[in-house]
Amino acid sequence: MAVCWRPVLVGWLAAATLLLAPGAKAAALPDFTQLIADNSPAVVKINTTRKVASRRPQGMPPDMPDAFRDFFGQRQGPDRRANAMGSGFAMSADGYIVTNNHVIDGADEIKVRLIDRREFDAKVVGVDARSDLALLKIDASGLPTVRFAKSDGLRVGEWVVAIGSPFGLDYSASAGIVSAIGRSIPTERGEDYVPFIQTDVAINPGNSGGPLFNLNGEVVGVNSQIYTRSGGSIGLSFAIPVQVVLEVVTQLKDSGRVDRGWLGVYIQDVDRALAESLGLDKPQGALIAQVEPGSPADKAGLEAGDVVVVFNGRPIVDASDLPHTVGQMKPGVSADAEIIRKGKHRNLKVVVVSRPGDSGVAARAGQDRLGIEVADLDPEARDSAHLPGGVRVEQVHPDSPAAVAGIEPGDIIVQLGYNAITDPATYDRVVAELPANTPVALRFFRRGRSVFLTVVLD
Repeated sequence: MAVCWRPVLVGWLAAATLLLAPGAKAAALPDFTQLIADNSPAVVKINTTRKVASRRPQGMPPDMPDAFRDFFGQRQGPDRRANAMGSGFAMSADGYIVTNNHVIDGADEIKVRLIDRREFDAKVVGVDARSDLALLKIDASGLPTVRFAKSDGLRVGEWVVAIGSPFGLDYSASAGIVSAIGRSIPTERGEDYVPFIQTDVAINPGNSGGPLFNLNGEVVGVNSQIYTRSGGSIGLSFAIPVQVVLEVVTQLKDSGRVDRGWLGVYIQDVDRALAESLGLDKPQGALIAQVEPGSPADKAGLEAGDVVVVFNGRPIVDASDLPHTVGQMKPGVSADAEIIRKGKHRNLKVVVVSRPGDSGVAARAGQDRLGIEVADLDPEARDSAHLPGGVRVEQVHPDSPAAVAGIEPGDIIVQLGYNAITDPATYDRVVAELPANTPVALRFFRRGRSVFLTVVLD
């Protein structure tokens, strides 16, 4: 039987011509030109300056043991200026700017530059180190602004676009896809409140704080971190999701601080062996390894060995899902918790509260003359240290007066000059009244031992 190849050949050639046509490949990919043109005016470049003091007092040998350094006083060498940069965007026409906390952390001066080259001095409205977000304010009106996406609309595989100033190259755009959602990246202190968006968008130093858009031109996240071995992009970048951004910046705008829910448990993931031993059908949930006495979890009846599988209506698939969920709740809110205990499902009612010490954390970035952030002592810490009061150092900004003096996170400050420090309000008042360029005695407790140092405020 004869076979006619002509129709087949013609059909194949027609298909090949269509696939290889100049516009065929372009038609299959999204066009970002209008999205970038519409949203670039709302993106800003942020330049910061901070004083960097010599850590070695003048005349002190560089190999001097730490134990003898305090006897030489706190005479410092000449200050120098250090510059840094990042990105941000206008969330409102009256000058509120969103960026990363690490972009402006420790800055003495913050400049915001718009796409039309106008430049403004920025004030810090509030910062939240736990989510790496900061809210700034510039004296401007009629600014172009971004639109925010719905909090639950992002999907893996979706196209996204970043606009920012990588390596100082203003208003650069890069595109990629969402690689994963809900990534857990604990902070240096082991805190895990942000379910990061992972993308393969080219994010580089200078992009931090800039917006991540979906194809509708809506902000779905704030670019925050990259994973790199070279200092540049290797296709692993992480953004803070819009639901976290909106919750944090709203609280910062209203009160200059962030209150988030706290449960009071130590958790771990459930592997296959644990799932079998705990009577679970499959590895899932957050296994409670320890419950803090007097915490919301303790009061609700949660116990070590319980596995939380649903909290406040959200499935808890991995252990990291629990702090992500609890951290987005307002203190005082009641939540239903579904747990598995000894192979049986149970439901408990839990009222989350503020994390101990959060009530004393203020937005002090760029404002605290010592260069630290402090929190009130919770009753247990105060009682265990046998102290009538004091404030705990939460964070020390690099090259600040406190850092030069040797203050570390975890220190408990009880005295500044001749003034007793009992709580954050007292601390703020005393710091505001201390003289500049004059050594001031500072007394604190570190690991139960009382220590005196001197600190020189700017």
